[in-house]
Amino acid sequence: MNDYLAQCFAPKNLNGLALKNRFIKAGTFEGMSPLGSVSQALMDFHNRMASGGIAMTTIGYCAIENDGRLHENMLYMHEGIRAPLTAMIQSLHDRDCKVSGQMGYGGGFSKNRQLERKRPLGPSFGINMLGVAQGMMFCDAMTQHDIDQLVLRYGEAASFMQSVGFDCLEIHFGHGYGLCQFMSPKTNRRRDHYGGSLQNRMRLPLQVLESVRKAVGDDFPIIGKISLTEGVKGGLDYNDAIAIGRMLDRGGIDGIVTSGGTSTMNPMIMLRGDNILQPMLKAEKSPLMRMMLHLAGPFMFKSYPYEELYFLEQAKRLRDAVDCNLIYVGGASTNNSFATLMETGFDFIQLGRSLLIDPDLPLRSQQEPDFRSRCLHCNECIATIEHPQGIHCPRTNNLSTDREFT
Repeated sequence: MNDYLAQCFAPKNLNGLALKNRFIKAGTFEGMSPLGSVSQALMDFHNRMASGGIAMTTIGYCAIENDGRLHENMLYMHEGIRAPLTAMIQSLHDRDCKVSGQMGYGGGFSKNRQLERKRPLGPSFGINMLGVAQGMMFCDAMTQHDIDQLVLRYGEAASFMQSVGFDCLEIHFGHGYGLCQFMSPKTNRRRDHYGGSLQNRMRLPLQVLESVRKAVGDDFPIIGKISLTEGVKGGLDYNDAIAIGRMLDRGGIDGIVTSGGTSTMNPMIMLRGDNILQPMLKAEKSPLMRMMLHLAGPFMFKSYPYEELYFLEQAKRLRDAVDCNLIYVGGASTNNSFATLMETGFDFIQLGRSLLIDPDLPLRSQQEPDFRSRCLHCNECIATIEHPQGIHCPRTNNLSTDREFT
């Protein structure tokens, strides 16, 4: 094993949090929290990842409030789930796995039928594409009061998450969700001090970071996921990512996850590989949504052939621009790739799709010099998010009984 690959299995601290290796399960919505509950399936899913040797797993999309959910089958942070959430985190700790909670807010992109407000709130008035089939056609622009309350909610959610045992918090600044909607000139058309220049558009995300930091203290790890590019005309681009990274670094963030794309306009740039349109059409139950996918799908789901480390060159630019930890995600599925990331100066590696078919990836990678994930990057797993079983690799019979590493 060369020295750079060996680094993958060496411990490293993240603002005082000792991680046993450099592998982190990426935050992805698992589809295993019916009506916002912590299910046994959700516990089993993350426990399986922990048993496979991952240093830290991420509970994906922990909405900071009910109205921050994309739909009602997502977790949101409130006292009603304290006991089961604490139990799940403790079970992961018992398997020598740290736990990160991904703080999410959908903004003007929602089909949550339990919405307390009349409409979802984003930076600007517009079409709520996700909610059309539920009759939720529009989103409203936030007022200053709404913004102030959102900043407070982030702080309150952070305090709650710290109190139930999370070891780290990941603020979701990317993928076209609420904070990204403020950051992007494509979705932020405000004329006040939250719109216009990038400095203005970053005002709310930086206020959120400050609120979360104040809530959890200086010695608690906070990381953030950004989109290196949205991949759409008029949206955030790779040059913006450098400025965004520097602002977050100066704002006191402990690590940046270098993702990309936008779930609302160009998800394929973050996935790469086979197009997800046909699997999405097959999985969609709503006739109206299927019709919309037929019409808009060819424009929304562009084709990006898979290649290893597809964000590497642009992520390297950010590595050169910031001092905080950098956490690479995007097309890392072989030992050669893992070694390259360590050699390039990345601190941690987030993994998503490859862990669905290879939950023992960290253990196998350490024992098999020429390890290569079995993931084919077919992206069929993406369409299983709302499957009764939750997200899984359709090419395996049953992930939970996949053979254990020996």
